[in-house]
Amino acid sequence: MENRATEMSNIVQKSFTFEEYEDPKQSLNVSIPEVLDPQYGMHVWPCAVVLAQYVWTHREELMHKTVLELGAGVSLPGVVAAKCGAQVILSDSAELPLCLENCRRTCEVNELPNVLVVGITWGEVSPDLLLLPPLDIILGSDVFYEPQDFENVLVTISFLLRKNPEAQFWTTYQERSADWSIEALLHKWNLKCLNIPLEKFHANKDQLAGSTLPGSHTVQMIITEDKES
Repeated sequence: MENRATEMSNIVQKSFTFEEYEDPKQSLNVSIPEVLDPQYGMHVWPCAVVLAQYVWTHREELMHKTVLELGAGVSLPGVVAAKCGAQVILSDSAELPLCLENCRRTCEVNELPNVLVVGITWGEVSPDLLLLPPLDIILGSDVFYEPQDFENVLVTISFLLRKNPEAQFWTTYQERSADWSIEALLHKWNLKCLNIPLEKFHANKDQLAGSTLPGSHTVQMIITEDKES
C-alpha cells in the first residue's frame, strides 16, 4: 500500500493541445499522466509528440480504422488516434506491468473506456499478439531506442505487417548515433519505408501541442510497409 501511495504522489499530469494549422478553433486537448520514475517508458518523449502531431493532421483517414500502438508507455499518439475516432489498442511489454497500468491510467484520464490495453513483448509470438484483430495502422514512437532491441522490434513489426498486408507502420525515432540506420534495418527485413519531412505536417518546430517538446532533438518520421504487399 505504501509503494502504491508513493507512486500516486509521483504522478504529474501534462496537457497537450493539438490545433488545426489553418483553423486554430479546431483543437484537441489530451492529458497524459507521467510517473516521475527512472523507468523511461513513463513520461512523454520528443518522438511521441511528433508522432501524435502526425496522427492529428491525418485524423480524417484514421476515423473508424483499427490502430495498434506498440511500446505505448504513456500512450500519447494512441490516445490522440482514439480521440479522433479510431478503434485503438495500446500495448507495451508484458514484462512491464507498470507501463501497462500507465496505459490504462491514460485512458481513464481521457475518458476512453473502450481502448484495449494488451501486453506484447517484442520478438515474442504470444497469444495476445496472435489474437489481435485485423489492423490498419501500427504506431510506434521511439521504439528504436535500445540497439539491442532493434531486431526484436523488427520481428514484431514484420510479423504484423505480413499478417496485415494493407497496414502501415507509422514511426518516429530520435537520431542518437551515426553508427546505425533505421532505414537500412527496415530494408534488411524487406520492409519499404518513406521518410516524411516534418514540415509536411507542421512538426518542424521546437514546441508542439503547447509543450516544450521536441525541443532541439532531431526526430525523423517514417512510414513503413511490407515490400510484398
